Amino acid sequence: MPDKLIHIKGVDLKNNCPECYSTDGLHLTFKQKIVETKFYKSITSEINHELACKNCNSIIYPEQWTDDIDRVVEYQNKAFAPKKPSTYLKKLSWIVIITIAIVVAAIIFTILYNQL
Repeated sequence: MPDKLIHIKGVDLKNNCPECYSTDGLHLTFKQKIVETKFYKSITSEINHELACKNCNSIIYPEQWTDDIDRVVEYQNKAFAPKKPSTYLKKLSWIVIITIAIVVAAIIFTILYNQL
């Protein structure tokens, strides 16, 4: 399964867009990476952010940022509180772990029983 990015926080900025020069269209979005497999689901500490303008429908890349935009994004980065990294084991993982534990216990019990 591919990695996913979940939306954590969105902030409207009052800076001028470098493309259309509008002051009410910039939107900064923070996303956090989630890795999901058949066995587990994990929230990572990897954070991505994207700056887009709603007026001209364009993504504003860091090379296009002005010093003002850079300062505001840096401030928002510091104020941002991501979800804590965690791992959740799915039902299939627990079935595999319990099955292995039962097989190992049966082998140990058989070995000990045969030595008596």
